[in-house]
Amino acid sequence: MPAIKSLRTVKLGALAAIVLLFVIIHLINPAFLPHICGLLARGDIQETAGYIASFGSGALIFSFLLTLFVNALGFPPAIIFSTANTLIFGIFWGIVLSVVAETVGVAFSFIILRFYFREAAAKIISRNKTLSNLDKYSGSRGFVVMLIARMVPYFPSVMLNAIGALSAMKFRDYVIASLVGKFPSTGIEAIIGHDAITKQEDPTRMIVVIIFAVILIVGAWLYERHEQRKLAEK
Repeated sequence: MPAIKSLRTVKLGALAAIVLLFVIIHLINPAFLPHICGLLARGDIQETAGYIASFGSGALIFSFLLTLFVNALGFPPAIIFSTANTLIFGIFWGIVLSVVAETVGVAFSFIILRFYFREAAAKIISRNKTLSNLDKYSGSRGFVVMLIARMVPYFPSVMLNAIGALSAMKFRDYVIASLVGKFPSTGIEAIIGHDAITKQEDPTRMIVVIIFAVILIVGAWLYERHEQRKLAEK
């Protein structure tokens, strides 16, 4: 009982710290949070790119933190920020920045969701045999499943964050799978967005990236199928 009360106290303290952070930001700059909320709600890529670029030498850090926050939240779609980053920092560095920031963001989401909701989810899962089997599978094969899912462009990140955090998947597997898997999906999304906005007529780059991503996804899927067959034969 004391341990449960202590855990509740820690959870309340963590929540209070998050709220306090937003209060401090508001006190420092009252216009900042409303402006960011409006920016996120509108989802205008060029407006987002212009706002990030307005921070000058601090644009890189601000973009990293903004992309991180959005991916931890799971809304709005990450393509807005990955595309904005390519417009500001170029295709290569824009994608690298986006992938790293997105990975850190979904890692934070994993930690928060698991800390607050995994215990309740585990109780529900334990009462259902199918859910229990899926939970065990996520613990042993979660890396490949998350890797394939992260590779798919436009797949809702918030759903994958919740699946990873509320299952038995290991944090290390979740982070590595997210980092590797996000390169092809983020690359496709960012390049399509970049070329659409800048009105690129040559589709070669886009075609190459899409073919590369398809090869990775199919390869990972075939590997998982092969491993499942090996397990079934044992």
